[in-house]
Amino acid sequence: MNRPARMHRLVLPLAAALALAAGCAHEQTRYGDAKAVETVTNQFGSTDLQMIAESMTRSMLQAPAIASGNLPIVTVQEVKNKTSEYIDTRAITDSIRSEMQKGGKVRFAVDAPGMNPQIDEIKRQQGEYYAKEHAVEKGQMVGAQYRLEGNITSIVKQVRDTKDVYYKVNLQLWNIRNGLLEWSDEKEIRKTTTRG
Repeated sequence: MNRPARMHRLVLPLAAALALAAGCAHEQTRYGDAKAVETVTNQFGSTDLQMIAESMTRSMLQAPAIASGNLPIVTVQEVKNKTSEYIDTRAITDSIRSEMQKGGKVRFAVDAPGMNPQIDEIKRQQGEYYAKEHAVEKGQMVGAQYRLEGNITSIVKQVRDTKDVYYKVNLQLWNIRNGLLEWSDEKEIRKTTTRG
């Protein structure tokens, strides 16, 4: 085997090992402020989620159906994602529900995704292993008076080195008994990224 070929066989594994070591040597993990503004990319992120939850909760708490003080019962539908990117819309509704619950002016009935686990638990308690006086009876669930639903849309524009992403979240609170719209609001977010 000639000398250049032997050197080549030694250099490639050495270069790969150095690259691997260099990649691992610079990695650091640290805690950050969960409420700090996150601008890593112009995709939907934690700051957007927090702004939407806080803005929509403030607005909804002022709606007459909620502000009346009668502790209305609401069920939450998942926000529909009409954007071109993956967005965990369940996280949006969970955050809004948490913010609303903290306000103490609304109660929440089990939603569609939670219905099967709710029914399974009732059935389990109806089994032979539970004392009848401590088991939940069938037919005691409380129906919601209002339904919260909505959607998130986006418009993405890109020209050369500039990308602009516009998000709009719209939520509505519907009266289930009579089908009237009791409250509606929207939150807009614009994020622009420029390379250069």
